[in-house]
Amino acid sequence: MAARKSLGGAGLPPLADLFSTSDERALEAQTQERVMMLPVSELHDFPGHPFQVRDDEEMEKLAESITQHGVLMPGLVRPRAAGGYEIVAGHRRKFASMKAGIREMPVIVRDMDDDTAVILMVDSNVQRENVLPSEKARAYKMKLDAMKRQGERTDLTSAGIRQKLSSVQKIADDAGEGKTKIQQYIKINDLIPELLEMVDGNEIKFNPAYELAFLRPEEQAVLYDILQAEEVTPSLSQAQRLKRASQEGRLSEQDIAAIMREEKAQTRDTGKVTLPAKE
Repeated sequence: MAARKSLGGAGLPPLADLFSTSDERALEAQTQERVMMLPVSELHDFPGHPFQVRDDEEMEKLAESITQHGVLMPGLVRPRAAGGYEIVAGHRRKFASMKAGIREMPVIVRDMDDDTAVILMVDSNVQRENVLPSEKARAYKMKLDAMKRQGERTDLTSAGIRQKLSSVQKIADDAGEGKTKIQQYIKINDLIPELLEMVDGNEIKFNPAYELAFLRPEEQAVLYDILQAEEVTPSLSQAQRLKRASQEGRLSEQDIAAIMREEKAQTRDTGKVTLPAKE
């Protein structure tokens, strides 16, 4: 095949560059990135990485596969200012490689800013199986913050405001979730760690957890103590009543205890609580 020629005089770009978009050229540059073998000792975790790397049965299977076949899909990393490389995608592959006694791992090295790295890190992990609610909550919040910062840097006009408003919808589209669900996940970041752990353990269901996230931290702490002492968990109706009382400034410790001691089947609501709309 003949070499690609340039137009007329020196310094002019190749014909292909004149008739391709910037996005197409960026994509071409990415596809030309080389896979490198790097020592796992030089691969460092992403700061604030919201996804746990669990040494469970699935990890055992991954380590066994790597022992037999090696790492089949390269990780994605970026150069680290302090030396070595920061993992954007591939934390589980690194852990499994170490578990299997493999000292090197294939990676693609790509220069990217912090916000781009956050978005890629979230997108490459959030659709894994067995992702905990708290992990999704932190990941979606990290991605939303990164997208907002990108919007502030690139567009200071009214279009920037529209971009911020559409960021949650973009996250929902990328994740295959409803926009309301993404907003709910982001809200449960306001739960105290003890209650969020109960959500991860399925002791508190997701919809009640979202309502409880509107309580003040001190009210949540009292609620947690009562849940442990009474060995109960809040229903959606109870959580909504706790939220309403908190917003009206009349949720005392006695009120929390009284609501949580009621039988879940015998709610005393008057119909004033509006249930969240179904997606």
